[in-house]
Amino acid sequence: MDAHEITALEVQQRNKERVNLHLDGVYAFSITALEAARLKVGQRLTDAEVARLKAQAEVDRAYERTLRFLTYRPRSEAEVIKYLTSKGVEPGVQAEILEKLRRLNLVDDEAFARFWIESREQSHPLGRMALRAELRLKGVRDETIEKALRALDEEESAYRAACKQARRYGDLNDRQAQEKLGAFLVRRGFPYSVAKATVKRLVEESAAEGTFREEKAI
Repeated sequence: MDAHEITALEVQQRNKERVNLHLDGVYAFSITALEAARLKVGQRLTDAEVARLKAQAEVDRAYERTLRFLTYRPRSEAEVIKYLTSKGVEPGVQAEILEKLRRLNLVDDEAFARFWIESREQSHPLGRMALRAELRLKGVRDETIEKALRALDEEESAYRAACKQARRYGDLNDRQAQEKLGAFLVRRGFPYSVAKATVKRLVEESAAEGTFREEKAI
């Protein structure tokens, strides 16, 4: 059985949490500082021990990359898998990383679906149809999507979206404004019935100001 001597353990300048491992006078690969703390210069490692360290180093590097990927916004499990696959990470390593992320509640599709809907509600209100399509593209399962959508008040979402959009139609006549506003809501994934009721509501609220005239509602 071959043995390899640890000839250097050098902390990386750009990342103090990683240590470059040198075996038999040659750089081998980098490991975490925690892993390096268990080793010492002059120690001899078997082939099996080197293989174990190398495999763990691959998992650790992929995990660190994934944590950075998660800093921008929450991700679905499917997004994490897609990301790891794009980085050439083996399926077995992917599974290990996902399991660790689940244990730490860093990946949770139910929480992700709620986050996505709440985020849209704050900045870009959408109907159930559009939200469902977006979450499916993120790889979220249908049952998880439907559970998250139960709390959505589609009528109020449509109203808030319409209020914001209506400001752009100030130079249009009443009929054009109402038709465009209704079409806008339908494109946002709201049912036609909700779009029509929302425009009617806005017309009624705006009648006193002369912005719209109810008789020309869609």
